[in-house]
Amino acid sequence: MQTLEKEKAVVIGGGIVGVCCALYLQREGYRVTLVDPAAPGDSTAKWSCGQMAVSEVIPLSKPGILKKIPAWLLDQKGPLALRPSALPGILPWFLRFVANARHSKIVEIAQAMTTLTENVYEDYAPLLEACSDKSLLGDRPIIEVFESAEGVVHERPHLELRKSLGFSSEELDASDIAELEPSLAGKFKSGLLFPDWRAVSDTEGFIAALTRSFIEQGGVRIREQAKRIDSVGDRATGVLLASGERIPAQQVVVAAGTGSRQFFPQLGVNIPLAGIAGYQVVLPNPGVEIRHSVIYADGGFCFAPMTRGLQIGGTIEFAGANAEPNFKRADIILEKARRILPELQVGNLEYGVGYRPFLPDTKPVIDRSPQLTNAYMAFGHGQLGLTLGATTGRLIADLVAGRPSAQDLVPFRANRFAFIGGLA
Repeated sequence: MQTLEKEKAVVIGGGIVGVCCALYLQREGYRVTLVDPAAPGDSTAKWSCGQMAVSEVIPLSKPGILKKIPAWLLDQKGPLALRPSALPGILPWFLRFVANARHSKIVEIAQAMTTLTENVYEDYAPLLEACSDKSLLGDRPIIEVFESAEGVVHERPHLELRKSLGFSSEELDASDIAELEPSLAGKFKSGLLFPDWRAVSDTEGFIAALTRSFIEQGGVRIREQAKRIDSVGDRATGVLLASGERIPAQQVVVAAGTGSRQFFPQLGVNIPLAGIAGYQVVLPNPGVEIRHSVIYADGGFCFAPMTRGLQIGGTIEFAGANAEPNFKRADIILEKARRILPELQVGNLEYGVGYRPFLPDTKPVIDRSPQLTNAYMAFGHGQLGLTLGATTGRLIADLVAGRPSAQDLVPFRANRFAFIGGLA
């Protein structure tokens, strides 16, 4: 009988979720190969605000979302935009999305997501301990700022729901904001401080460091495109690469974000997974000190200080499948940021876009394939890929090992979409 230490696993997708799955499988004793065509760190999570948003459990489908769609179509400069050309293709997804806007569904989703986010730091701890750089995760909380006092008032129902789930926040006035962030003094009337949130020192560097740790511990990372999961009967036997090379495996994990869609027929699922574009601008030498990761609520973006510069972004766009990036969205972010901080230095700036893998209920899929008994799915984390990377890795390792999980995984099963079909 083959021992566990000799069993091979292949993880398709080298972003934050994929590398965390690989690391946790490695901790189980598997010989793991990670497959991704991009360089380590060059993934969707690179173009995020880098926050461990542990209380961001309320879905995007908040009440009144349907009324906002016409405005999204008309205002391409808003925090949320919908390209008119994308509407026909995205409409079936939107209808399912809006179906989750009922209060009862929002509470149900938030409760389920809390069972994941409440373990974030505990799950990352062993992975970060194995990294040589001990400064990958900062120790400062996150701030959200509003232009008027009504901003916090508007958020109170959501804050109460978060509080009922065990998360805390502190209200800030203009003087509090000025003390925490001198460069923002006099610019915002109210705000919130999230003491249980943290930010990584650099999104790209964070993923790259975890990948180095994986390789140093004996893992193999292949920079190629996975083409197909090979199988015999109901068992996956390995992964075929675009080059024609075949990587044999006793266990296969698909954690490729929006790229996971190409494997749905082999996995036996039809899941409405949409890629929603999030735009970012990096200023290597911004000329302004921002101490915390700061969410500018009214502008719909975030100031995220990182070792590679000040990253400004977070605005999202429903663009449709295979759409080309519209970097005018990034220009809009930068224009708004410079209105707040006119002294920003924009030389040598870099634009980026990440396609967040969203499901209509804002919950990920963490499950075993119904068609291949030794293939597993870990995708659809939306804007919480960085936050939930390690927790997802631990849960996938539980599934692969046949071990009961501490969390109830029923809310994250793929078959919750079985009766509504896939994305048109």
